Amino acid sequence: MELDNIVLMDCEERMDKSVANFADQLNKVKTGRASASLVRDVEIDYWGSPTPLYQVANISTPEASQILIKPYDKGQLKEIERAIINADLGFTPLNDGTVIRCNIPQLTGETRKKLVKECYKMAEDAKVAVRNIRRDAIAELKKDKSIPEDTLKGYEEDVQKLTDKATKKIDELARAKEVDLTTI
Repeated sequence: MELDNIVLMDCEERMDKSVANFADQLNKVKTGRASASLVRDVEIDYWGSPTPLYQVANISTPEASQILIKPYDKGQLKEIERAIINADLGFTPLNDGTVIRCNIPQLTGETRKKLVKECYKMAEDAKVAVRNIRRDAIAELKKDKSIPEDTLKGYEEDVQKLTDKATKKIDELARAKEVDLTTI
């Protein structure tokens, strides 16, 4: 496989990862509705090893404003409760001895606006990452002196198309999250 195809494939893969990372970040932004992703990656001290919560407990959302955490080992309830408190997620876990319930408070209008701004800042950061990938890919293509100049221009256009596709997807995700945050 030629260098140019490898560079284009690598560029597309890295851009897709940037978009996926941005989508993952958006999932962690609280909207006033319960979502397992809010606590999924909270790390607890599981027998001396930092472990994500999803590996030691079943996380569900039985109601629109409640997260239910049922640990596989009931001896970990206190540790899970402590980890959620230390994560400062904006809600307090309630330990009833068998499960932990997290009631998600409703967001105020001001908080919603702040979160929308935060989402658009994350979107801009993701677009910067995509543009950096574009810059790296074009620089890599230019290193190969065997590529004719007109062919190089075509590759640069291909890289730009990938960039445009990724930034469009980032914008769509940000707009969807804004709608999610502002819809009561």
